[in-house]
Amino acid sequence: MKPFAVPTLPSLPASLASLIPLALAAAALTCGCASAPDRYYTLASTPASAAAPLAEGASPMAIELAPVVMPERLARAQMVVRKNAEGSELRVLEQHRWATSFEIELRDALASGIASRLGAVDASRRAQPRAWRIAVQVRQFDAVESSRVDAAFNWNIRRPESDVGLTCAWRTSEPAGTEIATLATSAQRATAGLAEAVARQVRAMQADPKAACVG
Repeated sequence: MKPFAVPTLPSLPASLASLIPLALAAAALTCGCASAPDRYYTLASTPASAAAPLAEGASPMAIELAPVVMPERLARAQMVVRKNAEGSELRVLEQHRWATSFEIELRDALASGIASRLGAVDASRRAQPRAWRIAVQVRQFDAVESSRVDAAFNWNIRRPESDVGLTCAWRTSEPAGTEIATLATSAQRATAGLAEAVARQVRAMQADPKAACVG
């Protein structure tokens, strides 16, 4: 067999060779971003106070929470955060999401929180004629990056079998840390605070049909 020469590949120009490490680094970075897992959060929390036990033979009260009214920009699964309290720039975080769409997550957490504090049945999805009817409107819900959650709400409560309701307002500011997850925790605390305020109002109206807003 005759010996043969192994062909050599032409060398790349120095300008192209210097780009190879940069291209590999860019590809690695792209793969890293694409593989970052989504994170999911909930507004539900354990009630801070327990309801008084029912008297023997007594039927539990029922509450019915209407769908929460809120600005359209918030009605999504992705978390919406504000760069700073004074600015107008918002960020929609694709990889930080609520367990469901925000308006559904808020309604479920409020209904559960109010019902558990009152020892009531949550009839929000199965209407009962003698339920206390509650409607909540979100006037503000600003999650400010590395700062806090500012929230303000109106709510209306109607006694069972009554067309006359009482409208009240409540607001809070919950501090947060530098991580996005702390904004979710602050939002959870704000939701729990609202559930407590609404439950407190229902108790006041149970004791006195003419009760004013208790704050």
